[in-house]
Amino acid sequence: MRVTLRAARMNKGFTQDEAARYLGIKKDTLSNYERGKTYPNIPVLRRMEKLYEVAYDNLIFLPLDNALSVTSSNTSHDTT
Repeated sequence: MRVTLRAARMNKGFTQDEAARYLGIKKDTLSNYERGKTYPNIPVLRRMEKLYEVAYDNLIFLPLDNALSVTSSNTSHDTT
């Protein structure tokens, strides 16, 4: 299951302060990761995997409200 960084943190019951402290980064840095403004390096990603118990390839680096959605359209194109 793919989850955003924020959802992964919240699923484990961590505040940004708690998670940032464990990850060895500043709260503002974690906030930037969660908002997709900046991205973590490999050592931080590994600590995130451990803390959140989610493989890095299942982490989504965009907040849900910025994620793209796909909608289908049932519009028919009459060629007659």
